[in-house]
Amino acid sequence: MRLPRDLSGHELIQLLKRYGYEQTRQVGSHIRLRSLVQGREHHITIPDHSDLRHGTLRAILSDVAEYLGMDRARLIQELFGK
Repeated sequence: MRLPRDLSGHELIQLLKRYGYEQTRQVGSHIRLRSLVQGREHHITIPDHSDLRHGTLRAILSDVAEYLGMDRARLIQELFGK
């Protein structure tokens, strides 16, 4: 499945809330999220831009998938699958 080309940082944050991520702070145009899964803490920074760059989105999703212990393709399917 292909990644969306017009996904904003705010839209990605809303999608990641399904996996327990919550906003902890914002500095400028970067929003910091935190998740606690099985007692492990994970932090990730999302740029609050109107369109995330493809490489940035891939890197964020790879980091989240590794933290959740799943394949990136599966995470992409769960987030963006129709």
